[in-house]
Amino acid sequence: MFNSLKDRFENIFASLRNKGKLSKEDIELTLREVRRALLEADVNYKVVKDIVEAIRIRATDKEVLDSITPAQLIHTIVYEELISIMGDKTEPLTFSSKSPTIYMMVGLQGSGKTTTTAKIAKMLSKKHKPLVVACDLKRPAAVEQLRVLAEKSNVAFFGPEKGETDPLSVALKSKRYAEERLCDVIILDTAGRLQLDDILMQELEQMKGNMSPQEILLAVDSMTGQEAVNVATEFNERLKLTGVVLTKLDGDARGGPSLAIRASTGVPIKLAGSGEKVEDIEVFDSRRMAQRIMGMGDIQGLLEKVQSATEEADLNRIADNIKKNRFTLEDMLLQLRQIQKLGPLEKVFEMLPIPGMANAVKNAGIDPKRLRHTEAIILSMTPEERNSPDIIKGSRRKRIADGSGTSVQMVNQILAQFNQMKSMMKSIGKMPGNKGGFKMPPGMGGLKGRNPFLKF
Repeated sequence: MFNSLKDRFENIFASLRNKGKLSKEDIELTLREVRRALLEADVNYKVVKDIVEAIRIRATDKEVLDSITPAQLIHTIVYEELISIMGDKTEPLTFSSKSPTIYMMVGLQGSGKTTTTAKIAKMLSKKHKPLVVACDLKRPAAVEQLRVLAEKSNVAFFGPEKGETDPLSVALKSKRYAEERLCDVIILDTAGRLQLDDILMQELEQMKGNMSPQEILLAVDSMTGQEAVNVATEFNERLKLTGVVLTKLDGDARGGPSLAIRASTGVPIKLAGSGEKVEDIEVFDSRRMAQRIMGMGDIQGLLEKVQSATEEADLNRIADNIKKNRFTLEDMLLQLRQIQKLGPLEKVFEMLPIPGMANAVKNAGIDPKRLRHTEAIILSMTPEERNSPDIIKGSRRKRIADGSGTSVQMVNQILAQFNQMKSMMKSIGKMPGNKGGFKMPPGMGGLKGRNPFLKF
């Protein structure tokens, strides 16, 4: 997410930190680099102009020039201006005072609109009972796609009858269906096109007029660049959008739309999708996005990931074992599964405030297959072996390797890794006031030395 822009900013401010004092020429050079970085990130040029000018006014202030830490002050100024341009507060979804609340999803074909519909439903299902409605009858596979996603998300689904071609009729019928099943939120997945056209807009205007949605949300593909602003502008002029959902942020190395849409249209970005799983959606937070862009990490987001991926019972078990100075392969397996739930490791390390950490992980060659092989090795052990790994000698290691489809060499590496972890946990257990918790295996927090999860 924002990899190119983040790398550029890290380089810009690294060069500034080497200087004790900054001249006006230094600031102008920095502004040129910031402008170039934003344009290369596909940010709308008008937005770039406004950002750079706002930074110039604040950066050339006498207080900054005379400061003993001018580089830090300019870093803060850029950070604050990025927040300002994206919207300085979160804007969550709103709900109608009268049930059911209706959301209308709109967007071009291929923007991730149908997937986002299911993601929103999944997110809301923690406190509400949502119903997703297949109103995209133009794309043959859209109805079935939403049906499958709804089933996967464990949310209610409503679709057209066989041969039905009128999306408005489907939408109107969904109201009664929702009332009968006590669904308090209806999410309409409307039809998209490969490009904007008047027929599409007329259909959407008609649905808006008849359904009176609480929210009209535009799904915007983050990888579409400056065109995303044009799309958002046209949809907003016809439908009066209430919010934007950025999709596919995990595949976008530039991030232009997130920096330009709010400034160009006035429509707030409410949600952001950052993965293929139905759980991969979050409330858009400009501060956290700005932190990632500036290479400041996203500790809050990481903690939320850890919390959502970790069962309380598992944490208590590991913590109890640490206190008793007892750490087993069962505990190692639990921690391994926690790591897998967090998603790709390079994405996890992007959230740490350590410049270049994500690239270091990527370059180190961490292979997800090795995580699965490690799990297979531990599962191939008997309960006795997992609790007392000291008994795993030559013949047992050969049996475990055969059972897991790996090699004796890999089994040896996993056991060596376990012994390292056990020593670390022993040290942690001796620390006063320690209550245990989520721990990364050694070698995962710093990529030095051998690691069983690295490629050979």
